[in-house]
Amino acid sequence: MVPEIKKILYVTDLSKNAAYAFRYAVRMLYAFDAQIHILSVLKKLDPVGEVPVITQMGPGAFQKLREENRRQVIERLEKRIDSFSKRELNEEQAKKLRERITIEVLEGDPSVEILKKADEVDVDMVVMGTHSKEIFTYTFLGRVAQRVLRNIRKPVLVVPLPKKKGELSFTDDDILA
Repeated sequence: MVPEIKKILYVTDLSKNAAYAFRYAVRMLYAFDAQIHILSVLKKLDPVGEVPVITQMGPGAFQKLREENRRQVIERLEKRIDSFSKRELNEEQAKKLRERITIEVLEGDPSVEILKKADEVDVDMVVMGTHSKEIFTYTFLGRVAQRVLRNIRKPVLVVPLPKKKGELSFTDDDILA
């Protein structure tokens, strides 16, 4: 029996290749009539570095700063989705995309959070980009893709950057910024 792909976890670090990998996730959304759960993980400060910042700012101000960072990432993702939709989709496709996407920003170790979220959402596939230009070198957020690939029990599509810059064909700076 051919497995169904109904829930896709698309992981982004807001890089060029994460934006490029988004196209693959969107293509699967339409091909399989799936849902996309977008996840971005903000790396948590090391406790040794966090304590002086909390001491200087105060716990309330520090928590407010963390929430503001999450909100800004969500806004950037929504802006990118809107820009992508206007540039590459018709109205009906854009509406379907918006109805089938959820966005979440977490804080922690990226590979740990990706693995937890994949289980929590019970995804059928994970889509992530890699910064590498070589297909066998996994350097997405350092060693995140390697850790995810070693520990996950779901299919993972790791999308490398294309060799030719023109293959990206992004025109909006806000998509890549």
